[in-house]
Amino acid sequence: MRNANTALGQTSQSRGMMESFSVRSARALLLAGAAVPLFLAAPAMAQGAPTPADEEPVNDIVVTGSRIVGDGYSAPTPVAVLGEADIAAQAPANISDFVNQMPAIAGSGTSGTNSGGLSNAGAGINSIGLRGLGVGRTLVLVDGQRSVASTVGGTVDINTIPQDLVKRVEVITGGASAAYGSDAVGGVVNFILDTGYKGFKIGADTGISTYGDAFNYRFTGTAGFSLLDDRLHLLTNVSYFKQNREEGIDRDWNNKGYFQINNPAYTATNGEPQRLVGSGIGPAGYTAGGLITSGPLRGTYFLGEGQTGQLNYGTVSSPWMIGGDWQTTLAGHVGTNTLVPLDERLSAFQRVGFEITPDIEIFGQFSYNRSVSASSYQQTPSTGVTIAADNAYLLSQYPTVAAQMAAQGLSSITVGTSNAGFPIPGSNIKRQVYRGVIGAKGKFDLFDKPMNWDVYYQKGVTKAREELTNTWVNSRMALAQDAVFDGSGNIVCRSTLTNPGNGCVPIDRLGTNGPSQAALDYIYNDGNQPLRHQTIKQDVAAATISGKAFALPAGDLAFATGVEWRREQINGSVDSQYNSGWLYGNFRVNQGKYDVYEGFLELDVPIFDGMNVNAAARGTHYSTSGWVGTWKVGANWQAMNALRFRGTLSHDIRAPNLDELFAAGTARTNTVIIPDGADAPQTGSLQFVQNAFGNSSLKPEVADGWTLGAVFEPSFLPGFSLSFDYYQIKIKDAIGSITAQQTVDLCYEQGISSYCPNINFVNGQLSTIDLTPINFARQQTKGFDIEVSYTAQVGPGTLRLHGQATHYIENVVDDGISFPIDYAGVLTNNTTYASPDWVYRVSAFYDIDPVSLNLVARGFTNGVYGNDWIECDGDCPASTAQYRTINDNSIKGAVYFDASVDFKFPAMGGGMGHLTFVVNNLLNKDPVLVGNGPDGNNVPAYAQTNRSRYDVIGRTFRVSAKVEF
Repeated sequence: MRNANTALGQTSQSRGMMESFSVRSARALLLAGAAVPLFLAAPAMAQGAPTPADEEPVNDIVVTGSRIVGDGYSAPTPVAVLGEADIAAQAPANISDFVNQMPAIAGSGTSGTNSGGLSNAGAGINSIGLRGLGVGRTLVLVDGQRSVASTVGGTVDINTIPQDLVKRVEVITGGASAAYGSDAVGGVVNFILDTGYKGFKIGADTGISTYGDAFNYRFTGTAGFSLLDDRLHLLTNVSYFKQNREEGIDRDWNNKGYFQINNPAYTATNGEPQRLVGSGIGPAGYTAGGLITSGPLRGTYFLGEGQTGQLNYGTVSSPWMIGGDWQTTLAGHVGTNTLVPLDERLSAFQRVGFEITPDIEIFGQFSYNRSVSASSYQQTPSTGVTIAADNAYLLSQYPTVAAQMAAQGLSSITVGTSNAGFPIPGSNIKRQVYRGVIGAKGKFDLFDKPMNWDVYYQKGVTKAREELTNTWVNSRMALAQDAVFDGSGNIVCRSTLTNPGNGCVPIDRLGTNGPSQAALDYIYNDGNQPLRHQTIKQDVAAATISGKAFALPAGDLAFATGVEWRREQINGSVDSQYNSGWLYGNFRVNQGKYDVYEGFLELDVPIFDGMNVNAAARGTHYSTSGWVGTWKVGANWQAMNALRFRGTLSHDIRAPNLDELFAAGTARTNTVIIPDGADAPQTGSLQFVQNAFGNSSLKPEVADGWTLGAVFEPSFLPGFSLSFDYYQIKIKDAIGSITAQQTVDLCYEQGISSYCPNINFVNGQLSTIDLTPINFARQQTKGFDIEVSYTAQVGPGTLRLHGQATHYIENVVDDGISFPIDYAGVLTNNTTYASPDWVYRVSAFYDIDPVSLNLVARGFTNGVYGNDWIECDGDCPASTAQYRTINDNSIKGAVYFDASVDFKFPAMGGGMGHLTFVVNNLLNKDPVLVGNGPDGNNVPAYAQTNRSRYDVIGRTFRVSAKVEF
């Protein structure tokens, strides 16, 4: 990656000016300013002033972060670029996996990390987030234009971008709402396509891990050619990708029983830490074939038919235990999340451009992406399962236990089981994403000044078929597990004795042999699983004009102005049988839409030779929340030949997305821990149904940010460049929902009564916890980026070095309810805001024709579980929600090495071929173990690390072959 040609300085604005910027003024100024040049331009476009024949062609450049078109224009905002060479050297199976290596990117998601997104249908998505601010605060563009989201939460799936047409990826690491509108709080990731490509190229690549899994392959073909004296240009790209599904996290490092739990020995006065992190920990409430959890038979667990064991509990801290038979309780649940999801994609892209005149082009483009993603969530454990004394499977298979129950006078036992023999719940999601753009662009002269114009209309549609797999109907399970003998000695459901036609099939929930297929078919509703069809639509229309207005003493004043309209909408269908009563899913139809009207004006003013000030403002009207204004002021200053300064000051927004506004209320099963001694009907680890609703009263969140940096390019060291950029972003009225566990902690641990009504008990049992997004939080992040590059002739070849590093100084989230939390340096995976203190990537190329060698070192520094947490192992102070005590608050960082070699070879017909060999995670470094927990019934099923930060696959090999004619 390299630094774009930018030279920037800083202009300052007082805080008072920031606060006094009037939305009404922005509305009047911007809509008027945007409309006038468009009307003035109309006759000039009709005149079509020609360019003199002997004039040298000008290369128009639009740097991401600005809408001004110019020749080598320098934008004030730092822009980092991933070029074709960087991408080709890694031959990534998915370009998002490569882009996510950038140090400034934190909080992204992959198809692997999203495999648990069942009820929210997030499985299979590859996303990008900047600065640890969350994916929703990063705007993803394709050729400077928005793309339709693949989820109701507004996430653009990077899979939908035609990877083989990507010429470069430009990343803005600062607010850009004045240029592009909502969502550009953390920055912008702009995928620039090679729409002018001419030629024909085909390629294939494949990859596999050193363990023989994670196999994938891809085929791609691109053709671009011109007709009618180059006036008509046609471009086509087709690609197919498939990644095999790998069930279970079958890696030695994932068998350590490494978790985070509440210390069973802790009291506020005994000096013990409240939290413990370590290995040899397992669940205390279930086994694979069932564990009796209470009463005189507590600890008896069921194995194969007729076989039982007695559990050695070790030291119990519900829902966990330390030591004892921890491997027995983990068996059947540990690592049952999918290591690598099935990912199958078919993509097509078509573009047609026609030059009406040398200065006017009309174009149309269409892209289609079909993806199928399938993954498993977890071998879901069940607690509180009641088995009656006359249960037929108990009597026939475990007569000894039945006799013990009779001797003790027990009418039933309570069992916890991770459901051995049951298929693992998961999802099978098919998405079809259509995107069409028609438009025109051109050049003209107005009062002897060059102008550029662009108009387009875009229609994007995502059709999603979201189906869950192996999810049972709760009521059917309750009937089926109450199995008894009828008068003829047959095993039937108790309910069938009084209702013979109810269709119930008895199920065996004891032992490790598993139930019959007929019983599974019954509880799984005969294969009819929770299914939702959703259609997300995005319409965008925009008109922009840019150019040079008039001359100033230091140069021409440049401008860009335009108007935009956008509509986002969601609709769908769900059969009423899937609304409620399921273990997972409980889908409802999300319905809603909003319109956005915008006008913007951007000016670039030369102050003196080498010094430019850039200013932009945008007025935006949301049909859901009214008017809002955004702006940006920046400058670049070439202080001397070798030194340039740059800086920006911006006021940005993020509007609530369709999910936050209109979510109809999706339910999923989860667990929380209500602390002992709480004033609640129940305490301990409890299962419940989590309900998530939208909030149509949300308003846009507001961010104020600034950057200040410098670029050093000394003449005494040709080919060397060094840049430094400091950033700070403050967000207020941030949209968010606290988690179910946070809701419990706020109510019972911190005594904030306003959250208690969200916790609902029925007949003394925890039933549901309701979650709704609100404008309640503040967030502040700050840090700096360093980028260095050097190119030189070394021996017979060319050496190219490039390094990037980001230091996250702080990333503080303050919900305004409890206490601020700084996530900078936190390496756990329980929040998207967590980011290491330092993240770095260093790449070295050595090119000696026809071979190119590449070595990459990438990594991050050590971190913690919590910045406010106190590490101690004796003489600990009393633990609090903010200042928790823990026995080990350290998490080691990691460094990974990647290597590749590329061979060029001549192809038939004068073409050129490339054969590339790539090894990622060259040293096969295992991930650092991270203690996840203590709440959440899915923790043992997931990787015992931070999957979003550490490599869980291991060493992978890739081979890529391309031929171009």
